[in-house]
Amino acid sequence: HVLAVFEMPQYPWNPSALKGQLILALDGIQDAGNLGTIIRMADWFGISTILCSMDTVEVFNPKVVQATMGALARVQVHYVSLPTVLPQLDMPIYITALDGDNLYQASLSNQGVIVMGNEGNGVSQAVKQVATASLLIPNFPVGRLTSESLNVGVAAAIVCSEFRRRQL
Repeated sequence: HVLAVFEMPQYPWNPSALKGQLILALDGIQDAGNLGTIIRMADWFGISTILCSMDTVEVFNPKVVQATMGALARVQVHYVSLPTVLPQLDMPIYITALDGDNLYQASLSNQGVIVMGNEGNGVSQAVKQVATASLLIPNFPVGRLTSESLNVGVAAAIVCSEFRRRQL
């Protein structure tokens, strides 16, 4: 048996340090495995800051920590009021929605906030009101009868991949 004790990091909140970055915001994510997967994916794509709504699952939940596979040591997670904080960042705010613009045809910035919503309800109305763009991951072929939606971790990876692909 092995036991390890670690201090839970607390990062200072400095919104001006986020200028020029691509960051993720998670609005009401409830599944611990999804949050851990998203943190791990953010680390892969060089996203070092995640903003979580106050009703998002706790980042130090054991299932979250396990699912990050160590990425939690490199990605800062802040719990904030998204509708209040997002407009203060003065960057594009991209929400994901089933009625959004096609991700592969939309204009995307090198900096901004990508907001992923709750597994069952999507992005909250309060966050939708501060968004500057709405993105849709289209199914293929378009119009084909398919699943209702994607898992939030999978959707986040697809969106982040497209943002980073355009920076190559």
